[in-house]
Formats: sequence, C-alpha cells, structure tokens
Amino acid sequence: MKKIIFWLLCCLITLNAYAASKQNIDKITQFYGERAGARAIAWRALIKNSQHLTTQQKLNAVNDFFNQFVFISDKKLWGQEDYWATPYEFVGVGAGDCEDFSIAKYQALLELGIDDNKLRLVYVKALELNQFHMVVAYYPTPSAVPVILDNLKGTISPATERNDLLPIYSFNGSKLWLAKQKGQGQVAGNASRLSLWNDLRHRSQYIKLNQPRNIF
Repeated sequence: MKKIIFWLLCCLITLNAYAASKQNIDKITQFYGERAGARAIAWRALIKNSQHLTTQQKLNAVNDFFNQFVFISDKKLWGQEDYWATPYEFVGVGAGDCEDFSIAKYQALLELGIDDNKLRLVYVKALELNQFHMVVAYYPTPSAVPVILDNLKGTISPATERNDLLPIYSFNGSKLWLAKQKGQGQVAGNASRLSLWNDLRHRSQYIKLNQPRNIF
C-alpha cells in the first residue's frame, strides 16, 4: 500500500509540474508570440532531456542553448540603463544582454540539479571590450579553479585561461563575494544586498512579463 501511495504521489507531482510548465509556455506564447512559444518549448525540452547527463554535458548543453540568443543592450530592448530579465522574459524575447544570458544559464543549471554552492554569477570587466560583463562560474570543488560559461566566447574554459576577464564580485542564491584574483574571493554578505537580484527573484516568483521595445 505504501508503494502505491508513493507512486501516486510521484505521478501527481509529475502531472502538476507538467501542467505548470505548459501554463508558463502558454503565457509566454500569448505575451510574446508563436516564435517565443517555440523557444519556450525548446527551453523546457532542454531541461527535461538533460536530467540524465553528466555535469560537464549539462554545462555544455545549457551554454550552447542560450548562446544562440541575440545580444542586445538593455537601453535598446527595455528602455532602461540596467534591467535584469527573468529567464521567462529572456526566452520570450529571444534576446538580452550579458546579465540575461548568465541568469538564464544559472537558473537552468539549478533546475538540472547542480548545487547552488558550486555556481556563481560573476560580475567582471571584459578587458578587450573595456566594459563590464557577467558570466557564470562552476566550481567542481570549493578549492578548484572554476570553469566559465560566457556568451562572448562559446567554449567553456577554466578561469585561469580567461585573462580577458577581470573579476569584480560574484554571488549565488545566498551569498555575495568580493573577487580575489581567480580564487573564491572574500564573503561580503548576503546576495540580498543586490537590489537588481532581489527585483529579479521577485518577478521570477510571480512570472511577471514585461513588454520590450523590440520583438524578434
């Protein structure tokens, strides 16, 4: 009897997750159009079909998927100097700036079961472009050199090979670090100190969609 109840609970959870996913896809389609709906379906298929992959394969799959999207500035897309789009908005529009690429990758990796303690969103200065930039770092172990997922360069590589990036600070779902060369850095408090991060998480929770200036 216990096995039957457990099986029924698993089926119920699966059905609820499917219903919620379909509802979100429908919402994106209605708000942004049919092409956005197709992107949303591909996004959810990525998450579903990548669960069994190795960690490295998950990193590659997520990085490759989102790097297909178009880079465009917040000013041109949203009419704001700095706007952190939710993954729903990023997928819906199919475009965004470096923060949007990185946030979508970070959230996707969490959905694929990657421990948040092994992930960081890293704010850097892209030296070749002479501008601020954001990437995702994955730490296999706490003391390991992280690998970098970036929309500027498609290949995932160790941080020690990215001399074009100067780290400034990093954060994940709970903590904020000040950068210290290519290492872990120094804990500077909670990630909740970042107002844009708080705003993003609030909008993600309620799946609030904003209308950009340009629809692709």
